[in-house]
Amino acid sequence: MVDYHAANQSYQYGPSSGGNGAGGGGSMGDYMAQEDDWDRDLLLDPAWEKQQRKTFTAWCNSHLRKAGTQIENIDEDFRDGLKLMLLLEVISGERLPKPERGKMRVHKINNVNKALDFIASKGVKLVSIGAEEIVDGNAKMTLGMIWTIILRFAIQDISVEETSAKEGLLLWCQRKTAPYKNVNVQNFHISWKDGLAFNALIHRHRPELIEYDKLRKDDPVTNLNNAFEVAEKYLDIPKMLDAEDIVNTARPDEKAIMTYVSSFYHAFSGAQKAETAANRICKVLAVNQENEHLMEDYERLASDLLEWIRRTIPWLEDRVPQKTMQEMQQKLEDFRDYRRVHKPPKVQEKCQLEINFNTLQTKLRLSNRPAFMPSEGRMVSDINNGWQHLEQAEKGYEEWLLNEIRRLERLDHLAEKFRQKASIHEAWTDGKEAMLKHRDYETATLSDIKALIRKHEAFESDLAAHQDRVEQIAAIAQELNELDYYDSHNVNTRCQKICDQWDALGSLTHSRREALEKTEKQLETIDQLHLEYAKRAAPFNNWMESAMEDLQDMFIVHTIEEIEGLISAHDQFKSTLPDADREREAILAIHKEAQRIAESNHIKLSGSNPYTTVTPQIINSKWEKVQQLVPKRDHALLEEQSKQQSNEHLRRQFASQANVVGPWIQTKMEEIGRISIEMNGTLEDQLNHLKRYERSIVDYKPNLDLLEQQHQLIQEALIFDNKHTNYTMEHIRVGWEQLLTTIARTINEVENQILTRDAKGISQEQMQEFRASFNHFDKDHGGALGPEEFKACLISLGYDVENDRQGDAEFNRIMSVVDPNHSGLVTFQAFIDFMSRETTDTDTADQVIASFKVLAGDKNFIPAEELRRELPPDQAEYCIARMAPYQGPDAVPGALDYKSFSTALYGESDL
Repeated sequence: MVDYHAANQSYQYGPSSGGNGAGGGGSMGDYMAQEDDWDRDLLLDPAWEKQQRKTFTAWCNSHLRKAGTQIENIDEDFRDGLKLMLLLEVISGERLPKPERGKMRVHKINNVNKALDFIASKGVKLVSIGAEEIVDGNAKMTLGMIWTIILRFAIQDISVEETSAKEGLLLWCQRKTAPYKNVNVQNFHISWKDGLAFNALIHRHRPELIEYDKLRKDDPVTNLNNAFEVAEKYLDIPKMLDAEDIVNTARPDEKAIMTYVSSFYHAFSGAQKAETAANRICKVLAVNQENEHLMEDYERLASDLLEWIRRTIPWLEDRVPQKTMQEMQQKLEDFRDYRRVHKPPKVQEKCQLEINFNTLQTKLRLSNRPAFMPSEGRMVSDINNGWQHLEQAEKGYEEWLLNEIRRLERLDHLAEKFRQKASIHEAWTDGKEAMLKHRDYETATLSDIKALIRKHEAFESDLAAHQDRVEQIAAIAQELNELDYYDSHNVNTRCQKICDQWDALGSLTHSRREALEKTEKQLETIDQLHLEYAKRAAPFNNWMESAMEDLQDMFIVHTIEEIEGLISAHDQFKSTLPDADREREAILAIHKEAQRIAESNHIKLSGSNPYTTVTPQIINSKWEKVQQLVPKRDHALLEEQSKQQSNEHLRRQFASQANVVGPWIQTKMEEIGRISIEMNGTLEDQLNHLKRYERSIVDYKPNLDLLEQQHQLIQEALIFDNKHTNYTMEHIRVGWEQLLTTIARTINEVENQILTRDAKGISQEQMQEFRASFNHFDKDHGGALGPEEFKACLISLGYDVENDRQGDAEFNRIMSVVDPNHSGLVTFQAFIDFMSRETTDTDTADQVIASFKVLAGDKNFIPAEELRRELPPDQAEYCIARMAPYQGPDAVPGALDYKSFSTALYGESDL
């Protein structure tokens, strides 16, 4: 209640004040103090008194007519106090004590005193104004009393943006007339002389009543009369001023102008309430429209990302092997393109989607809206599950590709080895069946028979030596079958032919031995020397054949150690060559000895050694072949050694880079963790610091690209292990993606804190205090507080949550807000949301309903045309499209239900 006569804030109107008494303290008294000297000079000015008489009389009559009466002379008609009491009852809506009906002076004084006592009961002190002066018809005192009543009942409650009554009324006039040319309201006297301000006030609220553009600043009388007549005719505001009096006065009376203007304020207050209500509704609708746009963006981005995952997973789960190494290498190259080109943008989309989702939820919390629930199948958890399935398929696909390449490599090696051994064996068996089927023993001499027996024994020895090769061929064929070699049919056919032929040779060998043994009794003579030659030549010949086969044998290695093992084995083989050469010389010496004995005994030898086909020429030829193959083998091993050294260089090169990049990523992850819990400067400073930090991370990307290039060289070289580093390319990729995601999420958290601060009006100092308190009790820097830590944090901020019944109840209430899922942890975002709700106000469903009710004129429904008239077009149509038809008993055609619509905005059930 404003007290116009309290200390330092009084309104005095009497003989001692000279009209307007001095006041202070930022109220109406301030204004009166400033104008005191001028009013004293004009105290007896007839123009001043005339204006006040006319204005105050009209103002009183505007209220008295509601009671069916009026006054003619303001200083005469209030003398008995009856109409004065009636006026106070009308404007206050309250009943005054019963008046005294006597005609005596004492009765009049008592009635006036009852009126003055009622005014004083409203907190107004009347200094120097007594009942006797009013009863005696003192014009100055009567005008002062009426001005006091006007101040208390017509002007005092006017307030715009927490200003005083007069300042509020002046600010209201300035805002309403601001768009109009030639109008500049700075006071309540000369700013109104040309009449344009009065016309602007009317046109602003009822534009159909005034043709403002046709008014001229140089015709003030016409302007004033136009405004006064329109106000009286259409707005029910009586004419309280004369245009000529205002124009012909150097400075119109301020009280008269204020009284008249206050009538405009009260006449348009309904429109003001409607405008305020419309502004609140527009603000709420704008929030909802923006949130719906963000929801639509999320749904679209989520659908696109899930569709890409849905298309990509079947491709990664396709495990149909190819027949050749070239086809599998192409698959591997396609997979590398996916990793380098196709997946990275999707990683960014997934991270941005999570950031958009968090930002949307923050905005919904700040505006008291229900949390956003994406449509079925598009939840963040659905995207994470799909992404996890994608990465599992991706990992399995890469492992399958590499295993298939290893398998095909081994298959190619085994197939070539099979063909080589099969060719050697087939060359050896050529003609053997014909030889075993030859019946030469039937016509041979005894010595020939013995020779044939010895020859057959040598062949059996040779046959036994070849058994191992046949088994090797069969084993290789079996392994090719097990590894699903694409040409297994031809391999099996050839292997079966070799095995069948081998069985036939065994059978024929057994039959021939039986035939030879049957006639052996007839054979007595044998050339022991040739036999010895044959026995030693055959195994040596086999050794040379095996050596040639080994020297030509293909090999496959993957490490330096493996090739060095082969080189060592080859060196060991070369160390046996001198002993082999001595064996060769000994075998050749046996042959020479047989010739020497025959010659010395004049024995004529019949051709070659009957016990063996291995002649000295064959031995020398094969020995020469072995000598030629040894350096070729040396060259092949050295080439492979060089290749493995190159591979080792690639391993070390990759490891050197990976051992730098891997720890760098880990260090950055730890630094981001520290940054997120430290509080340096404002939130904007922290945000700028994080964004600079993010740019430094992005600038590091070429190091990962270099590592990818080195990894591709390693894969192209079919290198499958690396003992020089614990970091694989997959580890580096995952760490890099986590680093980018973490810095983006940290930036988003700070942005949400800024959003929370600005939306809730939290000062920077409050935000720093909240962060400092939270960090102080977050001892493990985990970004969340346990219940006891959170309680200590609240106590530090002044909350009474000590361990008593009332404190425990309050703490449990707060925990239900900050930890609705009962996880036992309170995050900083939840803490900030709680503190912002505790320290700021937000719009509510009830407030929006009240605003709509103002627009609807207190009705329970609102027509569509009313919404289109009061709200901007897009927001009006937004409401109309979403409001259900009103179903109440007082419903009319086209009525819309604004209550259920308002509660739906906040996720509440219908009132």
